[in-house]
Order: sequence, then structure tokens, then C-alpha cells
Amino acid sequence: MSKPGPDDPAAAPAPALPPSPWNLEVPPTPAGPGSPWSGTQAPESGAAAKAGPVAGPDPATGPPSGWGEKIAPPSLRRPPPPVKKRRRIPPLLLPIGAGLLVVVLVALVLVLVSGGDDTADPVPGPSTTPTPSVPSTSYSPPAGAIPVGFGVSVVPVPTWSVLETEKQGKELVTYAPNGEARAFFWVRQKQNVTAHAYLLAIIEGETENEIAKLEKERILPCPKNVLEECVAMSYTSTAKDKAGQDVQVRGYVEVYLRKDKVATAVDFRTRVDFAPKAEADAAEMKTSVLNSL
Repeated sequence: MSKPGPDDPAAAPAPALPPSPWNLEVPPTPAGPGSPWSGTQAPESGAAAKAGPVAGPDPATGPPSGWGEKIAPPSLRRPPPPVKKRRRIPPLLLPIGAGLLVVVLVALVLVLVSGGDDTADPVPGPSTTPTPSVPSTSYSPPAGAIPVGFGVSVVPVPTWSVLETEKQGKELVTYAPNGEARAFFWVRQKQNVTAHAYLLAIIEGETENEIAKLEKERILPCPKNVLEECVAMSYTSTAKDKAGQDVQVRGYVEVYLRKDKVATAVDFRTRVDFAPKAEADAAEMKTSVLNSL
């Protein structure tokens, strides 16, 4: 067989083909943390690429993540509810709550100790409020004595009678032949007042609408041990009679305060022209009052 010549087209060499991009060398996959290719398959060489397509992501694990972790497929179950945060108790409430607990425990102990009977009547304690009472005495009022109050009485002398219209204590009066009053003797009482205050109140009332001259207040010796304060005051004044004429009057007020805080006042006043007889009668009636104190 003859060899082809240089002019034979069959003997000419085939033209060179351009390089295939699939035959290029692929650099190795960078390793290390932070690489987007960590845990994934590196691109294959041209020969491997020609062998067939690379298998896709596993459906059970999902597509590969760019950060080297596999993302699970979305779940069909309802996501769990968010965890509720418990409220913290303010520190200030802790000692307050502890104090209330102690109070409740003490109350329970007291109830147990006392037997828990709320319906039981409380034991009455001693009373600190003094109760006024009539002092014990052996005095026996004589016949004809008129009771005033708190064990006190007065015995009127002849020609003296009780003024029925008076509502406080007992007031005795004596009249002239023409029916006009000539003198008064009034016994009255008040509780929880000093003898001095009671004396001034009576004097002011007697001389309210009169031109009066008051003497100094006197401290009297108390005739009995049951008395603790005894005072007196005398006065003179100018009053008006029923006809509007001026009448000269004189009188006195004496107050005797007992230890049970009962004040007894003797209020006497008379016309000056009848004074000698009225003052003698008043002294006798005042003695009967002092005997009954």
C-alpha cells in the first residue's frame, strides 16, 4: 500500500480544537469555619460533570445552608406557645406580707387561748368614773322638813311657805299683809361645779337688773367633814316693786360643796325694812339645811 503524499487530502493532519471549558482544573474547596462551602460538595471536574448531574438536596434534611447547617423542612404542627414570663414580686411587698402573716398567726393564737367563744360576755372591769352617792348619815329630818334633793332638806319656820311656781330646788317666801313678798329663802343644788363658780352665777342672776354693791367673797369654815369647799358673798341693791317704786334690798349667797361633788346653795334676800325678822328666820332655816348635808 502506498503512503499518502503531501498533496493527498487524506494525509493532511486534522485541525486542532479549542480547549474545552469542562477540562479546566477546578481549585480545591476552601476549608475552615465561615466558608460558604463547608459541609457541601465541591464542584466536580469536567470529567465528573460529564458523567451526569449531581444529586439534588435530600428532601428529609432540606437544601444545604450557606452557613454549614441544614435547615429542616417546615413542620405541619402548630408551633408551641411562647413561654409566659412570671411576674416578679416587688421586694417592698415581701416584708409587708411577712408582717401580715405574723398578725394573722398571733390572732389565731389568741383565739385558741381564749377558747374562741365570741359570744361570751366580757368580764366587766372596775369602773373609773366616780358615781355620786348620798353620804351615809344618821340625820333624820324632823317633822315638816321639805326634801330638796341628794338627802338635803329644809324646815320652814312659821309664816314661810313654799313658792309652788319654782322648779329648781325649794324656794320659801314670806308675805306682807298687803300680799307683797317681803323676803325669800331659796335652797338649790348643782352637780360637778365648784362652790366659787356656783356662787358667782347665783349672785349675777339675783342682781342682773338691779343697782348692786357686792362685797368680797368669803371662805367659810365647813361645818361638816363631808364638805370640801364652803364660800359666801353678801350684797345690797336697789330693786323695783310692783308699783315701780325703788326698794332697798340686801341679801347673801352661801354655797357648800360636798365631797361627792354636789353643791348646795342657800340664797337669801329681803327688804331692808323687814331685815331684822327675815334674817333671824333665815338663820334658823339655814341651820336645818346644814344639819341635813
